[in-house]
Amino acid sequence: MGKFDGVLLASDYDATFAIGNNVPPANLEKLEYFKAQGGRFTIATGRSLLTFKQVRPFIPFNAPVLLANGSVIYDFQRDKALFEKPLPPSVVADMALLARLRPEMSLEAYVGANDLYIWNTNPYVERHMAYVNATGHFSPVEEMPYPWDKAILEHEHGVLLELQREILSRWGDRYEAIFSAEHMLELNAKGCTKGSGVQRLAQLLGIKEENVYCVGDNENDISMLEVSALPFAPENAIPAVKAVPGIHVLPPCEEGAIGALIDVLDQRY
Repeated sequence: MGKFDGVLLASDYDATFAIGNNVPPANLEKLEYFKAQGGRFTIATGRSLLTFKQVRPFIPFNAPVLLANGSVIYDFQRDKALFEKPLPPSVVADMALLARLRPEMSLEAYVGANDLYIWNTNPYVERHMAYVNATGHFSPVEEMPYPWDKAILEHEHGVLLELQREILSRWGDRYEAIFSAEHMLELNAKGCTKGSGVQRLAQLLGIKEENVYCVGDNENDISMLEVSALPFAPENAIPAVKAVPGIHVLPPCEEGAIGALIDVLDQRY
């Protein structure tokens, strides 16, 4: 038996575990120790299956992965989804209406496992596509196929705050609308968050809640930090994350935040 038997560690990917394909060596070294001692490591990311495939080879996870902010739990060992809850069918008509009301907005719709549709591209969309090394089909919103695992609205932060209020006031019973970055507002089915996803995964793995640990840097990570036995954040996290009660602040992402986290757990167990 290892000291980390029955322990689950869930980490956000971008700007927490790595920056693009650049993984700090300390993270990899410490994770090998964590896993050798029985620990289960996973990624909880806003990325869809399509964009996660680009970084999967760089991550030594040994548990199913949370994709699209907890909307999908994917077991790569068996190459199948253990859980999947797409946005409701109403999302196509709702986002088409929003696009008519706010024609300045841009939209990325992640359709199934392998397709991405884009409406009204802007520099933020172009930057995001370059970062995740993806391309999409350009289409009017109302002509986009369904189902959508998630959607991203992209624009200036102030515009996105207005869109967030509009979405939640009109359809708050249908959607989660949470920022993953200053210029990215993520849309998921109601109840699908990283927090609910981590809890669901822990139940699937038979791991007790007191042995679940989470780390992240942005607003879409807060829900899983709130269910973590001890919440963690890299130094580069936004102020709202650092304000989570009981948060343990680690070195910044590029200095090996996950390696430092495992050092903390090594003292805890």
